[in-house]
Amino acid sequence: MSAIKFWWVVVAFLSGFALAMMAEELIVNWRNDRLEFSLSHVHFLGGGKPLEMLHNAAPVPFDFQMTVYSGSRDHVLRQITDQFVVSYALWEEDFKVVKMQPPRREQEHLSAQEAEKWCLDQMAIDLPRLAPETPLWARFEIRAEDGREGPLFGRGSIGDSGLSLTSLIEVFSRPARAAQSHWGPYEAGPFTLEELKRSPRRGS
Repeated sequence: MSAIKFWWVVVAFLSGFALAMMAEELIVNWRNDRLEFSLSHVHFLGGGKPLEMLHNAAPVPFDFQMTVYSGSRDHVLRQITDQFVVSYALWEEDFKVVKMQPPRREQEHLSAQEAEKWCLDQMAIDLPRLAPETPLWARFEIRAEDGREGPLFGRGSIGDSGLSLTSLIEVFSRPARAAQSHWGPYEAGPFTLEELKRSPRRGS
């Protein structure tokens, strides 16, 4: 009986540890009067079909959506949807990222980790004036257009301006396809600005 109890303790500990790891994927900070985000244990340039395509000199678009809710999970306070086209320089062995939605920006000569961070930095959200005790939630999702179901999932080639904002919003209006490379959704909350000013808030 003591051996059985011991293994139950081990299983419970490991289960709790796994849940804690999952809870730390989306990290929220309050800096310069805006919400900033980072990911822990998540690397969308760390492998899989998108990285294979990049190493074969094919640019890969990644669609991002960040949503902030206030008061309740039904009230959308702010939502940002953007597309980042990532390419890989074979000779230099570094990444270039282009932010497609206005204001368009780009950054090059990045490591994989630097490219991921740069994308997340562009998703920071300015908030309207809120009471510091207002409960907030954040939800973040990434989807890669990695050609698993035909060129850009049947939407044709992406031009210099990328997909329209309406098209990007439509992407996240339906579940990701089973074969599509995607990450998340990751969630954090509830938290308040008062709490964030004291310390970063990790996912729930």
